[in-house]
Amino acid sequence: MINVSNATKRYGDRVLYANASFIVRPGDKIGLVGPNGAGKSTIFKIIVGRDHLDDGTVTVDPGVLVGYFDQNIGEMAGRSALAECIAGAGKVSEIGIELAAMEARMGRFADEPMGDDEMMTFMERFGELQMEYQARGGYDLESRAQAILSGLGIGPDAYNRPVESFSGGWKMRIALGQILLLNPDVLLIDEPTNHLDIESILWLEEWLKSFKGAIVMTSHDREFMNRICGRTVEIANKQITTYSGNYDFYLREREIRREQQIAAFKRQQEQLAKEEEFIAKFAARASHAAQVQSRVKKLDKIERLELPVETKKLNFDFAAAPRSGNDVVRLESLCKEYPLHEGGVKRVFSGVTGVVQRQNKIAVTGVNGAGKSTLLKCIIGDTAATSGGAVIGASVNLGYFSQYSCDLLNPENTIWDEVSNRLPAASVGYLRNLLGAFMFSGDDIEKKIRMLSGGEKSRVMLACILATPVNFLVLDEPTNHLDIDSRETLLNALKDFDGTVMIVSHDRYFLRSIVNRVFEIDHGEMRVYDGTYDYYLEKTTHRHHH
Repeated sequence: MINVSNATKRYGDRVLYANASFIVRPGDKIGLVGPNGAGKSTIFKIIVGRDHLDDGTVTVDPGVLVGYFDQNIGEMAGRSALAECIAGAGKVSEIGIELAAMEARMGRFADEPMGDDEMMTFMERFGELQMEYQARGGYDLESRAQAILSGLGIGPDAYNRPVESFSGGWKMRIALGQILLLNPDVLLIDEPTNHLDIESILWLEEWLKSFKGAIVMTSHDREFMNRICGRTVEIANKQITTYSGNYDFYLREREIRREQQIAAFKRQQEQLAKEEEFIAKFAARASHAAQVQSRVKKLDKIERLELPVETKKLNFDFAAAPRSGNDVVRLESLCKEYPLHEGGVKRVFSGVTGVVQRQNKIAVTGVNGAGKSTLLKCIIGDTAATSGGAVIGASVNLGYFSQYSCDLLNPENTIWDEVSNRLPAASVGYLRNLLGAFMFSGDDIEKKIRMLSGGEKSRVMLACILATPVNFLVLDEPTNHLDIDSRETLLNALKDFDGTVMIVSHDRYFLRSIVNRVFEIDHGEMRVYDGTYDYYLEKTTHRHHH
């Protein structure tokens, strides 16, 4: 369906890939992986014609409809959420409009008759359009749009809200809905889970699993990719490599291939050393001249193997947490309400009672809008409780992260200034090591904060928090902008962290690896589950699905 062959793409003097090829076959579900900046999004843009190759070809079979979802959504205004979703379905909604116009014309046949030839062409066109409309699912377009929006967390009460009243993250969901509704032959999806909560992610996963077309997607959520994609295509070190399995398979297979490459390299080096030794030994002897010549020629012809490029794996030991008291936070009938514009109040939660104990690693869960972030803000004292309270225990040093806490960074500082100002006692070596763990090396540290992407700012902020001697970490969606490797660094840091953690996250792999208790906020109340994240899922699956 799509064939990328001998592709070469440069950005200035940087080569993204050279002579790279891969194909997308009908029904393929492909996970596209590789370090940030390797050119994953660029491949998508090249396939849909928004960018071009410097060399090589991209062919899309005739008649193949390609749908592309990326993070940059255009302007949305002037329509309801439902109408916007339907309008984004492209061709099929245009056919719907044309069919409606033709039906209206048929209603006027009596008053405005047509000639025979004209009538014939008209009816043929009408029949063709009807068939295509049906094939693309036009007749149930509206009900499909409703189901998709609901699955993405935009329920019936919000279908008719004007799109401009939705925040950026919610507009992303509408844009994603448009692409799903398009029902294309090939779906290209860049980071679909970024702005979704657990419920929407599970819904999307089911939708994509039962999708009949082909999928090529990138995702920082390992579990999500593992469950959907049966093939993995890696863009790294200027190459595109295909692996015939899911993400976990790819990690194992990549290790095996690396070891084979290293072994082959060593064998060749030994071979070359022997040849060179022979040449050196007999070079001066006339009697061996012919042999020496032929060996020199042979050496010149050999294609030299290279050692595989090291993938950066980061390990870092964080400052030991000073010990806090056993009760880190006591929640006593905590209640939070907001006054509404139209009078009255919105109650987020009430009667929330519980104790966070030292070394708890707690996931705070609940549907979008349940008040997870609000609970964290009450605990850190960022927002005042309406009644009841959250009392912080003895000798607790708190570190708080949310995507908004990145606004506390000074845009005019460099990364180095920002981190070293916060850690005045640290040595240069320690700071360099810390920044290295968060993937800032060499000249990166001289970049100004205002030049950084969301993911880079998140990494700077996390480095600042994790390097100070805190013993209670409160993290609101810390992995949102991080790629798989940075998530891995943070995950390992949190596993080894000997303090207490409260975390809101929709990355299941992450929660599974560290959580030992779960606080769930549901319809304004809090339930406590004393066990791992899997234990919590097991206890609640029954409830969530009915």
